[in-house]
Amino acid sequence: MTRYAAATVALLALVPSAASAAPAELPPPIPAPIAVKQLAELQVAAPRPMTGYSRARFPHWIQQGNSCDTREVVLARDGVDVTRDEACRAVSGMWHSEYDGRDFTSAAQLDIDHMVPLAQAWRSGADTWTDAQRRQFANDLEGPQLIAVSAASNRSKGDQSPDQWRPPLRSYWCVYSRAWVDVKSHYELTITEPERNALSEMLATCDVTDGE
Repeated sequence: MTRYAAATVALLALVPSAASAAPAELPPPIPAPIAVKQLAELQVAAPRPMTGYSRARFPHWIQQGNSCDTREVVLARDGVDVTRDEACRAVSGMWHSEYDGRDFTSAAQLDIDHMVPLAQAWRSGADTWTDAQRRQFANDLEGPQLIAVSAASNRSKGDQSPDQWRPPLRSYWCVYSRAWVDVKSHYELTITEPERNALSEMLATCDVTDGE
């Protein structure tokens, strides 16, 4: 996939550095007006059965080069002054969890969230993909699919869709809904009616005059 090729080049430039990583953000999702349009174009369908589902069907935290796996690349991207050891593990740094507004200085307190959870993707059409396609989805560093957040917020979210769980910080609803629609549209996944209604409500919090 080439939609985020430029972002990939910029992101991978962070990987070789064992000393520090410049602060960065979630790869920017589509602007709100485009998200509204794409949301209307997503296919509405009932959730597919979980028959055959396993997280192992989405091989994740794969090696990205220079001893760094996907988790470590995201930690470096989303943190400030991140230092890593010879095995690319983040040993210090500062991270801000966008979901709940909490700050951390230990990577052990962070999870890498799949914006659209793996089980949610399975129910939305990923059950028909190849394992190679699921591997790409689970390690997508190019789009707004992976973000470092507090372990507590990630585990509270679980595999729930926006009609079931939203970030505690309302101020992040705009980015969250744009990212969710971006990922679902990019991977041609379906949505449910309640999910679509919730995303519409969240997109309504965007300030389009600011270009969001």
